[in-house]
Amino acid sequence: MVAAPCARRLARRSRSALVAALTVLLLQTLLVWNFTSLDAGEEQRGGREKRDRGGEQRGQAQRRGPAAPHGKAMDGYFSHRPKEKMRTDSNNENSVPKDFETIDNSNFAPRTQRQKHQSELVKKPLSKQKEHLRKKLEEEKMKENLLLGKNSNEAVQVSDHPGKNISVSSNLKDIDRSPKQHLLKKVENSSPELKYDQPARCEVTGKEAVSAMSRAKSKQCRQEIADVYCQHKLGKLMPEQVTRFCALEGKANNNVQWDEDSVEYMPANPVRIAFVLVVHGRASRQLQRMFKAIYHKDHFYYIHVDKRSNYLHRQVLQFASQYPNVRVTPWRMATIWGGASLLTTYLQTMKDLMEMSDWPWDFFINLSAADYPIRTNDQLVAFLSRYRDMNFLKSHGRDNARFIRKQGLDRLFLECDTHMWRLGDRKIPEGITVDGGSDWFLLNRKFVEYVTFSNDDLVTKMKRFYSYTLLPAESFFHTVLENSPFCDSMVDNNLRITNWNRKLGCKCQYKHIVDWCGCSPNDFKPADFHRFQTARPTFFARKFEAVVNQEIIGQLDYYLYGNYPSGTPGLRSYWENVYEEPDGVSALSDVALTMFHSFSRLGLRRAETSFHAAGDNSCRYYPMGHPVSIHLYFLADRFQGFLIRHHATNLAVSKLETLETWVMPKKVFKIASPPSDFGRLQFSEIGTEWDAKERLFRNFGGLLGPTDEPVGMQKWGKGPNVTVTVIWVDPINVIAATYDILIESSAEFTHYKPPLNLPLRPGVWTIKILHHWVQVAETKFLVTPLTFSNQQPIKQEEAIKLHSGPPKNAYMEQSFQGLNPVLNIPVSAARLDQAKRSAGLVGARLEAWVDSLVSSVWSAVDICSVGPTACPVLQGCAQTAWSSLSPDPKSELGPVKPDGRLR
Repeated sequence: MVAAPCARRLARRSRSALVAALTVLLLQTLLVWNFTSLDAGEEQRGGREKRDRGGEQRGQAQRRGPAAPHGKAMDGYFSHRPKEKMRTDSNNENSVPKDFETIDNSNFAPRTQRQKHQSELVKKPLSKQKEHLRKKLEEEKMKENLLLGKNSNEAVQVSDHPGKNISVSSNLKDIDRSPKQHLLKKVENSSPELKYDQPARCEVTGKEAVSAMSRAKSKQCRQEIADVYCQHKLGKLMPEQVTRFCALEGKANNNVQWDEDSVEYMPANPVRIAFVLVVHGRASRQLQRMFKAIYHKDHFYYIHVDKRSNYLHRQVLQFASQYPNVRVTPWRMATIWGGASLLTTYLQTMKDLMEMSDWPWDFFINLSAADYPIRTNDQLVAFLSRYRDMNFLKSHGRDNARFIRKQGLDRLFLECDTHMWRLGDRKIPEGITVDGGSDWFLLNRKFVEYVTFSNDDLVTKMKRFYSYTLLPAESFFHTVLENSPFCDSMVDNNLRITNWNRKLGCKCQYKHIVDWCGCSPNDFKPADFHRFQTARPTFFARKFEAVVNQEIIGQLDYYLYGNYPSGTPGLRSYWENVYEEPDGVSALSDVALTMFHSFSRLGLRRAETSFHAAGDNSCRYYPMGHPVSIHLYFLADRFQGFLIRHHATNLAVSKLETLETWVMPKKVFKIASPPSDFGRLQFSEIGTEWDAKERLFRNFGGLLGPTDEPVGMQKWGKGPNVTVTVIWVDPINVIAATYDILIESSAEFTHYKPPLNLPLRPGVWTIKILHHWVQVAETKFLVTPLTFSNQQPIKQEEAIKLHSGPPKNAYMEQSFQGLNPVLNIPVSAARLDQAKRSAGLVGARLEAWVDSLVSSVWSAVDICSVGPTACPVLQGCAQTAWSSLSPDPKSELGPVKPDGRLR
């Protein structure tokens, strides 16, 4: 009888040992997974990618450490850089990816899945704000589950009601003022809100719908997801059969030709065009330059500015008031990439235009601020007058079944919380042919009227179908046109050239706003100019971004309208607004607010040292308030720094003056001296918001704070395959990270974001790049201490938490202290003590610390006066060549010329 308890104890011990062994094995597997797929979330999954043999790589890391120099042990060293695969190139000028069949969206995981594993393995400490947000979300989720009587893994029961047949083309004129005044209610940017008569019950069991509900931010969005899912589950949402009204079998095949001499034979009754500009962002000068190029007094211009782009809206209202044929939509929507809201925007602008009896337009054309004409207005009018009964859309031009699958037309989507949620599968309605392609088009008035006002079976059901469709503007008009009585008017050409570069443009860069992988065109560069000189009937090209390359815009402008007179100022300069006082200081991050205040103080110090005379205070100032405006400044397509307009009190007369300071980043990248025989490295930079498509950091100037996650970028020349070692050193010489990158012979760029524990220690960091353990180059970057927290002066308790570096000075789970003597990077106790003292600084002493750090990597180049000044030698901003107030004729809009144009 004694043996039985012993046997049971032995069995329990065996089970415990087995569980422990399995746990260790699982953790080891997760660690291997972490270091081999750490950065894969930024790209599409490896099975959907192709090797790029001629373009950009982010590098290939070696799991083993590099060979120890001269026999020295590399104890504790390893590299954690994952192997990277890239896509092959394709240059189709259609907006639908030619190689989209390489993109598999069938197993699109919830966005939180990879983040969960990464956070568990890396164990990054959250900032106070992030921790508070996490706890708040967890509490809200627990409360919701309690109210629903469910745990997080159970299916959710929601109410469901029979839906009404609702038209997408509703009256949205008063969307900001009275959302109840239109037939189709919109909640911010959600898809059509369904109205119900009687309650019912529905169990949300679909994997994708449950995932969407778990990730949605607002309770209202979660309810919408559940309602739409239940409506679809009960078969009350999607049309099953749609009537086709086209008498043709197949697609119309209308060929159009371009004749360069057609302008000489302008018809007596030329067409008039309604240009619909759907714009967002802050690039007001680029928009004005494009508007200047397409303007003519005989046409009409209707402008919709995204609801979130208030600065741009103010600028558009200002210049639109100068011209009687320019109007701004009285309603605004916040459209997102791939969202149903964009189709709603187009349908509402069409309805508005049809109701403007004083605008007798013949064609509808949609443009964005990233478009630019490649032929003149006169040429466009001559062409369209010849084909005034046609509709111009670009189709995908490939197998329709594959297009439907890869475009996601057989999936149900819902837009809410500025996100497109995938909720499950659906069937394509029978009876019609579904088509699609580019969402840039030219449509004649008859077809626009049909789409806007028709209540026939085709239009009504297609509006409903495309209300729950990804990228609906890329398919709705194609499908309706090809199945409508106007099907014989389709021309498979949208008269545009789009710059597709597959290896750079298809990187799933929109996963944060849509449960799908999509592609985006690249910006044109000067080397692409020859593509505009074509015999094909093309009149517009996209995309253009002046912050990426303004030279190509200038080439096109001069090609169409001739050069500006010699001596015209500002032709090679570009200014783009970052902040304007009406935006409110809450629009700025604490990092930006800290840096911009420091930049202002650097400018005042420059005025004092450059213009101040002994005993004279006329050029001495005391800073006052927050910055008034901030601009990015570019010259010859090179970033020149920030322009900060700010207030200051002149100490000589005690009066408030408005000044503008120009600060420029210092050169921090240095080749080793004496230079090594390794010549492939051309440049290295650290920043955030790396744009792999355009190969630049969107965070111009690299403004970084303690809670940012920096990315290291290297630019390479051609050469043999090599492996380099990258080492990150913090301000007190703690080695934060080190990894190897395999550089293939054709690689042009590599970039990598090491998973550093936060907060980063404030100060100047050093990045060393080694080849065979010989230093090739180094670069530096600043992690600024923060003088603000939530736009208020930071308190000492918050400062100590943010400015003390990571716990135990450990940026990663593995320590790299053994490399300090090998790399001759001494660790000083005095520097550590000084860093601890600095971490608790607040007020004026904190500002002095920030200014000393900022001045080590930035310099105040010049300062000017916006208005009257008591400093006699201070130049007026309008007289400088660099100020945001200096002349910019290429973007300035003046009176209409006798020929009806502005340019």
